[in-house]
Amino acid sequence: MLSYRHAYHAGNFADVLKHVVQVEILRYLSQKQKPIHYIDTHAGSGLYRLHQTGLRRAEYLDGVARLERSCFPELQSYFAAIDAAGERLGETCYPGSPAFAIHCLRAQDRAWLFELHNNEVNILRQHLAADNRVKVEHADGFVGALQRVPPISRRGLILIDPPYELKEDYERVLVTLQKMHKRFATGVYAIWYPVVDRSRIVLLERRLQACGLGNIQLFELSVTADTAARGMTGAGMVVVNPPWALFDYMQVLLPKLKQVLGQGVGADYRCLQLVD
Repeated sequence: MLSYRHAYHAGNFADVLKHVVQVEILRYLSQKQKPIHYIDTHAGSGLYRLHQTGLRRAEYLDGVARLERSCFPELQSYFAAIDAAGERLGETCYPGSPAFAIHCLRAQDRAWLFELHNNEVNILRQHLAADNRVKVEHADGFVGALQRVPPISRRGLILIDPPYELKEDYERVLVTLQKMHKRFATGVYAIWYPVVDRSRIVLLERRLQACGLGNIQLFELSVTADTAARGMTGAGMVVVNPPWALFDYMQVLLPKLKQVLGQGVGADYRCLQLVD
């Protein structure tokens, strides 16, 4: 259950998609002065040294390393967070979702970060726990996140991004989302998913459409065609209560990401209003 280490995948195409959506949501929420609460169910270790992780898989070489900054002016805030992470460690690194969030949050904002893996949570505390805006908890994020809603501010982003090592993670995502939404209906919920078995994604979409929640958008990037072989061919983000400008932003960005990050004729993207 706890064998997954995100360090081996840091900065890959799935991270690019997840963090671009995350940063854009937080940028939108920051337009108002009222505080934001950020909750991360599976925080990981927060920062990843690419020269170390690259010794094993170097997935970032087919992800963030392919992005030419001059070709993506709309990703200025995303790149700024990466630069800030590098300054923090003094070397080439890639921020995980907690570090992207902390970069975007203001003095009045707060973050709750949950991580169950013993080593990961210790590293996360070393990187980010000194920030008085941040609370790191060594706990099951599905349970912990539910306990933290609704936040005092009644404004916030909840990122739900388990590794899906266990088949029941798909069910726990849906159940936890519905429970949190019942307590905090105005929150923004961003759910990351991998495309490994397309039938699972089809079922996930159908269940989201039938779960009774409104205003759900889906953004997906596939770098190769779906396959029955082992491995992730794509990844997506489901956003409940998305910022009003997010859909138009992703409609422009996703074709560019497909062009740069795609690995063959099967590369594709989807930008859908899943539920009105």
